[in-house]
Amino acid sequence: MGVRPRDRPGDGGAGGGEYRRIAETIAEELRGAGPAAVPERLCAAAVTLLPVDGASVSLRGDAMPVHLAASGPRAARLAQLQATLGDGPCCHVLVTGAPVLVGDLAADDCAHRWPVFAQQALGAGVRAVYALPLGIAGVCVGTLDLYRDTPGALTDRQLRTARLVAGVMTGALMDLPHDPRDGGEPWLSGLAADHDRVHQAVGMIMAQLGVGADEALARLRGDAFAQGATVLEVALDVVAHRRRFDAS
Repeated sequence: MGVRPRDRPGDGGAGGGEYRRIAETIAEELRGAGPAAVPERLCAAAVTLLPVDGASVSLRGDAMPVHLAASGPRAARLAQLQATLGDGPCCHVLVTGAPVLVGDLAADDCAHRWPVFAQQALGAGVRAVYALPLGIAGVCVGTLDLYRDTPGALTDRQLRTARLVAGVMTGALMDLPHDPRDGGEPWLSGLAADHDRVHQAVGMIMAQLGVGADEALARLRGDAFAQGATVLEVALDVVAHRRRFDAS
């Protein structure tokens, strides 16, 4: 019988022993992984270490979060949804640098704060979201988003463990090769290419509509949500001239 998420460790103390346990679990999860697979493996480690059902990682982009990896399709879709909407716990963390801990997305304040994201997440069976900043020295470079199917807050010990997971994840991501001259696979190259396509699409929409960058990105996001697609999917259509925006 597999270990259910609620029975997984995450209630232990967060001292040196807890940090070693987290580091060892992550090291085991990363064993044999190439650079491109590391972010997804780190998400899987977060689900193993904490009483959650999914995890995703997003990085700070110029105008929107850049989805990096997830533990599964549902977590990936929720991360992409936040990037498409420009709203949600992940986006809030990237702006403030402070964690967002939502014990119940069905609460009235969540419906007012993130009406579309909360509705979509609840429809996907997610009841709680815990978003933590990734970074050092007070600089937020991304977020670790944790999703749970049942409502409830993390205990103090679980939150300390989550913070340690985010810290180890930050270090692991920073240690990955970013340039082929470093002798490793440039794991961000595909991500950067996707981000460039979004920027290119925004530029094309600006020209088509005669609007500024913010308005063009808003139109791109709105079109993506209306289609049930991601911003990247619509951006690729724009760049390939399969989708054109008309001033109407």
